[in-house]
Amino acid sequence: MKNAAFLKTLSLWMLMNGFAACSAQSLASEPTPNNLDASSTQETSQQRDARMKWWRDARFGMFVHWGLYSGLAGTWDGKPVGTRGGMEWIQQRVKADTNAYAEQAIPKFKPSEIFAAQWAKLAKNAGCKYLVFTTKHHDGFGLHDSKAGDFNAGHVLNRDLVREIVEACRSEGLKVGFYHSVIDWHHDQYTYAESKQLPHPLKGQPYPNGLRDHAKYQDYLHTQVDELLSNYGPVDVLWWDYSSQDFQGDEAWRANELMQLARARQPGIIMNNRLFRTPEAGWSGMGTAGFIAQLDSQYGDFITPEQHIPSTGMPGIDWETCMTMNTTWGFSDHDDAWKSDQTLIRNLVDIASKGGNYLLNIGPKGDGSIPQQSIDALQSIGKWMQINGEAIHGTTASPFATLPFDGRCTSKPGKLYLHLFDRPNDGRLLLPMTNPIRKAYLLSDPETTLSISVINTDNGQTIRLPDTEVNPLPAVVVAEIAGDVEVIVP
Repeated sequence: MKNAAFLKTLSLWMLMNGFAACSAQSLASEPTPNNLDASSTQETSQQRDARMKWWRDARFGMFVHWGLYSGLAGTWDGKPVGTRGGMEWIQQRVKADTNAYAEQAIPKFKPSEIFAAQWAKLAKNAGCKYLVFTTKHHDGFGLHDSKAGDFNAGHVLNRDLVREIVEACRSEGLKVGFYHSVIDWHHDQYTYAESKQLPHPLKGQPYPNGLRDHAKYQDYLHTQVDELLSNYGPVDVLWWDYSSQDFQGDEAWRANELMQLARARQPGIIMNNRLFRTPEAGWSGMGTAGFIAQLDSQYGDFITPEQHIPSTGMPGIDWETCMTMNTTWGFSDHDDAWKSDQTLIRNLVDIASKGGNYLLNIGPKGDGSIPQQSIDALQSIGKWMQINGEAIHGTTASPFATLPFDGRCTSKPGKLYLHLFDRPNDGRLLLPMTNPIRKAYLLSDPETTLSISVINTDNGQTIRLPDTEVNPLPAVVVAEIAGDVEVIVP
């Protein structure tokens, strides 16, 4: 191992004097080979279903945005940058070049020795089945010990934070996902002027180092991705971020080669659709609402609605809503717009009832500690999941387009899970189906059988709730049925 004190001093000196922009041609290892076996991307529908099964069953994961921006906490030059919106973009918000950003951010990024274990335990106890974290965000700072340049935790902190997080997740039985930004505000060959839509702190300004060669940045990007896919054991999810309509795919990232690389190194990996921004890849435009319910598998495995829950889900499409607890992904001292525990649980239920996954974000502080509001919320979700997790994990979407009561439905073979947001005034749950209900009970009280009645063949069957209040809401009623649901269409 390199001498830590010398390395840190050297790296910081180079950074402050403008030498750490890490040109790929001098610092990267060998570029990604172009002859990876394309057959690794070919699979039957049965093979795809088997590969996707754990992810579809999981329904709930934790997203973590953490990097140099976390220590800044939404503050620049001693002043709040804003009270809402993503503080992981603080460099772009204040239009700082990479040296000015690093000078303020690096001293405030001091991960504790136990941060990763705290994340993993909180995720596991909340009922999450996987954890996706930022290996590199748009600011270009990598959390792993990379040989491709010196703007990473290995060189600056003499630590491999990716390894620490991966090991902590595995110790808790969590699947592991790598978020990786293909945008890079630090690299001196990234041609930000090629896009009018993608963000950059120096957008509209000429390149400070003269003409750039984007192919050299692509080599750097591929080298870092290869390191991440080769050095940490099984990687379950690769969460790319992100492309624009005017700069995407092969032109911008050599995207198909990246996907081939991922499949070759990690045959079971699941990837999102953000290396592209075309209709075939599930996009109708820019912005968080610019997604559509279609996806050719060559562009990724799942669609990523951001801060949105599709109103009717996306039947036949794998999708995952990523969402913040307040309004920022990265930590901010100034954002108090926290969602209530009830809202977060209802979001989880709503998404599962529509056949999607919920990737709920935390934004740890510069030392890796988690804001108390996030801890409290996840503990509340965990208490609910201890009782009702059966109605989330391994379920499929509701067979009903609508329900005649305020709630949602998830399903498994032979079971319907009725999530009650509010108790019906008459205490009855009408299910518009012809299937007879064999048994009904509350997940919170499975030994007590609820009464069942048939209203008539035009309306369906009802379950009568106990006369006392059913808490905590959303309470879950299980209806055991025979056969596939036969819905009564009004």
